[in-house]
Amino acid sequence: MKKILVTGGAGFLGSHLCNLLIEQGNEVICLDNLFTGQKKNIEHLLTNSSFEFVRHDIVNYYDCEVDEIYNLACPASPIHYQYNPVKTLKTSVMGAINSLDLAMAKKAKVFQASTSEVYGDPEEHPQKESYRGNVNPIGIRACYDEGKRCAETLFFDFYREHHVDIKVVRIFNTYGPNMHPEDGRVVSNFIMQALRGEDITIYGDGEQTRSFCYASDLIDGFVKMMNSEKKITGPINLGNPIEFSMLELAELVLKKTESKSKLVFKPLPADDPVKRRPDITLAKEQLNWEPKIKLEDGLDQTIQYFKQLL
Repeated sequence: MKKILVTGGAGFLGSHLCNLLIEQGNEVICLDNLFTGQKKNIEHLLTNSSFEFVRHDIVNYYDCEVDEIYNLACPASPIHYQYNPVKTLKTSVMGAINSLDLAMAKKAKVFQASTSEVYGDPEEHPQKESYRGNVNPIGIRACYDEGKRCAETLFFDFYREHHVDIKVVRIFNTYGPNMHPEDGRVVSNFIMQALRGEDITIYGDGEQTRSFCYASDLIDGFVKMMNSEKKITGPINLGNPIEFSMLELAELVLKKTESKSKLVFKPLPADDPVKRRPDITLAKEQLNWEPKIKLEDGLDQTIQYFKQLL
């Protein structure tokens, strides 16, 4: 049995990770300030003696005895991370420093949930880990993009200077149950609008693309990365390499929800990437990982989750 700290553990991905770690027989401390995390995501775990929920902001140091740390704390949707951009940047940077300081003090392994946003609006397609990105450092998305880039820098500097055992993954678009219904991300937006019979909002011409990975596939990749040999630091892309346009996604959601919603088009937000697809060669080679769940099947589970919320 390992003692594991999950920062952002009541969030969309954090709650799925807590579930899996508890199922595997570990002790889990779930740390979350509940800004975007939801206590209902982890409510079923609160009576489990191997699970502890602590309401805490990772901007401030947290001390505990721990074998592994998964640092997932940071709002990840544009609506939430642009609401308070300075706080978003602090969460990424101070959260990384505090997680790394704790890992160094306890000689623990530490995992950083980075993001495909470090690639910005990419000029390389698909994106390999060696690509350095095309990010606007003063744009409205920079609080998240540059915060995550800085966090990666800190992880590798702690690795080189202090020999901290680090694991860094770059997450591409992920969806599934426990998503916040008002997080402004495209999958939750489309499903909620379709279920409510509202117009489905498409930004730009709808030809921009994303690649959608189901939550359980991604979490499997997290744990494989954490349990990998020490020499594998990453960064490693985790995501689904199958690409869909926004129009294709909207049509699929309409079909599955049997909604009569109409498509409406609005201007593309500033710095919104036109294409996004991971090259997952490294994940296949080093972790023996690739996603298994097709978008059609994952959408069925996600739509069912949102129906229950409504």
